[in-house]
Amino acid sequence: MTDEIIARKVGQLGRITLNRPKALNALTLDMVHAMIAALQAWKDDDDVQAVLVDAEGEKGFCAGGDILMLHNSGKAGGEDAWRFWHDEYQLNTLIQSYPKPYIALIDGITMGGGVGISVHGSHRVAGDKTTFAMPETGIGFHPDVGGAYFLPRLPGQIGMWMGLTGARLKAPDCVATGLATHYCPSTQQPALIEALQGADLAADADKLEDVLEAHSGDPGTSDIAMIRGLIDAAFDGHDVPQMVSRMEGAGDEWSAKQVKIMRTKSPTAMVLTAKCLRRGGDLAFENVMRQDLRVSMRCLDGTDFYEGVRAVIIDKDNAPNWSPSDIHDVDADALDAYFKPLPDDKELSFLGE
Repeated sequence: MTDEIIARKVGQLGRITLNRPKALNALTLDMVHAMIAALQAWKDDDDVQAVLVDAEGEKGFCAGGDILMLHNSGKAGGEDAWRFWHDEYQLNTLIQSYPKPYIALIDGITMGGGVGISVHGSHRVAGDKTTFAMPETGIGFHPDVGGAYFLPRLPGQIGMWMGLTGARLKAPDCVATGLATHYCPSTQQPALIEALQGADLAADADKLEDVLEAHSGDPGTSDIAMIRGLIDAAFDGHDVPQMVSRMEGAGDEWSAKQVKIMRTKSPTAMVLTAKCLRRGGDLAFENVMRQDLRVSMRCLDGTDFYEGVRAVIIDKDNAPNWSPSDIHDVDADALDAYFKPLPDDKELSFLGE
């Protein structure tokens, strides 16, 4: 067992608290296994009517996964990266198909792996400190943990914009896009937890929604509505170089800013991400997760993931040397190999199979 996850039953809730605040609750393999064990134990437990996931610390719900471990494992040719992704994606799939309400309090930094343990649940409650993003192209990677499932299913081209640029959304934007189902002011979240712990959820099918609504508020106005037209025009289609060219020719400040942001991202990762999202829009969740594992493992065979982690996490110079460095030099057809099945013993298996 691990003290990085605090799992217990309180009232009619199964409560999971992420407990690595100094690391912004970034996921480790032990945390993944502890969450799977708790969720499976509560699945058929009549005393548990709903699951509530929150986190220790003021800043982060969950900032992602153990990126340095993945980097080191890939460099060494070890099994740790495959095992982490395989089991993390099992957890994501368990959450997505969970038969009971799964409530994630995403009040803080919620990125990468933190998105994977929240967005696929039935209820996502944003707060004043919410910062929601899939920033993987900035480290030469792709939006995994089911990003290729939920991003293409957002309105218009919002998902493609988020996936390519790593755009960071606050609570109003999360509510406006449906990434959050509810908003609760940060100061009210302890009261919300207490109310959920004391509620008789079994007696009244509407009780959970009633409690969430009673502790909700107005998150404020989302900026997404004002830029939605620009997003949809800029990020339409499959061709990332065309998207960049459209924005370069648009002549407005927002488009110029997106181009500037995208020039800092891995060109290969952006083209790969566009492929993942367009494919994922037509796939069932389980098949997206299979795709995620295939693509993640193939990223270890390239160079940009290692260079991105070096620049952002190891040396922290934020000056990655991408290869190729220009979006127009990426061979998009060559990236189709990333989607081919893995060896049978490395393909994603699902819990209970």
